[in-house]
Amino acid sequence: MRGTKTGITRAATAGIAAALLGSMLLGCSTVDRIRGPKAPSDTEVGNMAPEDPLALPVQVGWTSARASYCGFVFNPDQLRADFLASEQRLGTAPDQMQKVERAYDYTRQSVLDKIKGDPNYCNKERTAAIRADLNRYLVGDFSAAARAAR
Repeated sequence: MRGTKTGITRAATAGIAAALLGSMLLGCSTVDRIRGPKAPSDTEVGNMAPEDPLALPVQVGWTSARASYCGFVFNPDQLRADFLASEQRLGTAPDQMQKVERAYDYTRQSVLDKIKGDPNYCNKERTAAIRADLNRYLVGDFSAAARAAR
């Protein structure tokens, strides 16, 4: 019994230490540098400059998240693999590929987290716009000319 009490005390102490460390990191905005920017809004994705090297991974990741949430039948992992292969074929440098992957993955997850509580998100206009972009991506057209579905 005595060992269990010590274990609980240690766990509580570790939890308090983790909470203090987390609050210190939040205070100096270190979390944003580790985690990255907040989930992009529809307007932010639509207004990204095409020459921004992270515009396309953000847009494709954003479309993938929205399509998954709205129930489109596709393989998100295959879409990601196809997109990254396309970037490599274009000659994206290995260090830039890491940024592209992180931007794609972070955008996809943060958008899913952001929209998951909105039961009205998948309206008729939005799903039509998502379908148009998703269909282009599924046939391998990752050109920068695509505008984000709002």
